[in-house]
Amino acid sequence: MELPSKYLQEAVEAIASLPGIGRKSALRLTLHLLRRDNLEVNQFANAITSMKENVKFCEICGNISDGPKCNICTQAKRDQSVICVVEDLRDVLAIESTQLFQGLYHVLGGIISPMDGIGPSDLNISSLFGRVESGKVSEIILALNATMEGDTTSFYLYKKLESFECKVTSIARGVSIGDELQYTDEITLGRSIQHRTPFEQTLSR
Repeated sequence: MELPSKYLQEAVEAIASLPGIGRKSALRLTLHLLRRDNLEVNQFANAITSMKENVKFCEICGNISDGPKCNICTQAKRDQSVICVVEDLRDVLAIESTQLFQGLYHVLGGIISPMDGIGPSDLNISSLFGRVESGKVSEIILALNATMEGDTTSFYLYKKLESFECKVTSIARGVSIGDELQYTDEITLGRSIQHRTPFEQTLSR
């Protein structure tokens, strides 16, 4: 449907380009912004621009950060010998909400997906091996989504980590096959972290 203003049209198209937002929702949000006063709209636009310009990725784990290192990697109380490997920030937030994990993280920034043209070299993987090579890591927890792509990525990492002297574990399958960590309730996810198992045991299932 043609809108009466090209500026409105452009705003709707911009918002509709966001994942999970259809054209009708985009139009509703755009009309809402149009009713807000200029100060509020400018604050909204400035917040988005500021985020894009200033958000960084932690030089250690790849998590989102305001500085060179994220607030998790800089916490002295964290167990530096245990690293939990996750897909993205949403999984870090989900696990942190359980308050049951006190190790560090490694954010891959995605998962291996040949159908989407995403291979190991497109992910934050090489730095993970660098962290393990330091000799300070005793356990790697593979906490990727229980999907075909997630399992493929976990298996790839497991095979690459076999040559290192560290334990490789996987979160317990309290998280159902096909589920994403960010949508799993805190109790189930917390138990899955606590009752993790050696990764090789998952290969026989």
